[in-house]
Amino acid sequence: MLAVYRHDLHKLRGRSHLDATETLAGQRVNESVPHGADRDAALLSRPGGHPEQTVPAHNSPFRLSLGTGAQVIDAVGIDALGDAVQEFVTIQDAATAHRAWLNSAVAAAMNESLYYPYTSLKYHVLLTAALLDAYRDGAAFSDLWLALDDPEDGLTPHRTVLHTDRVSLRLTPNPGDRPAAPLGDTPARSFADVWTRLPARPAGIDPDGDRRWRILDAQLRRIRAWSTALQYLEDCLSAGTVETDTDRTPIDGGWSDAI
Repeated sequence: MLAVYRHDLHKLRGRSHLDATETLAGQRVNESVPHGADRDAALLSRPGGHPEQTVPAHNSPFRLSLGTGAQVIDAVGIDALGDAVQEFVTIQDAATAHRAWLNSAVAAAMNESLYYPYTSLKYHVLLTAALLDAYRDGAAFSDLWLALDDPEDGLTPHRTVLHTDRVSLRLTPNPGDRPAAPLGDTPARSFADVWTRLPARPAGIDPDGDRRWRILDAQLRRIRAWSTALQYLEDCLSAGTVETDTDRTPIDGGWSDAI
């Protein structure tokens, strides 16, 4: 599992997969993720086939915020990239690497593809890890559910894909008594559909009691790309606001392709 948390470190260095080094600090990086987990995670946020530029004025590895439209790296700082790569490559325990990615503001500042700048490298890697761990245990994609966990119960190594003090989300074939919705038969940009199918909302968000959370819930029912939606949810919870350009921009056509 350590390899999955190192497979996209070249993106933190602004390099393509073909231009990436095979080792960093004596550790193997940029390795292929087995069981097709990387491919399936990519399909959760990006269409298959040849990529197309969705934001013509932005050709950069730095993520655009869905809420503000600004480059997130401006708030993190370029100098933080090297420190983040050093941290990720030197961690020797997979569960520790999982927690580091969950908590990384630097990884959240990068997109998973410069063609789709609203996507999040952070959540692409976390989704890839969750899929790989499930596949290694014998589950198929069609067996998986998105489950709402109680944040106070802690996280599940590799399976938790978002964890804040208000919301914790996990991919699992066995949701038990947790509110959950199936992911579907095949990997697709389906976050909005899965979120809509959830039988409950996170306990830390009350759509009936606060207009901010009603807006947030409504926006998550529109965003198709998984890494974009998870990053947007984290950003809104961190900022305490759900002001967003999606309130003023049509969701049809090219804009929906970007998210």
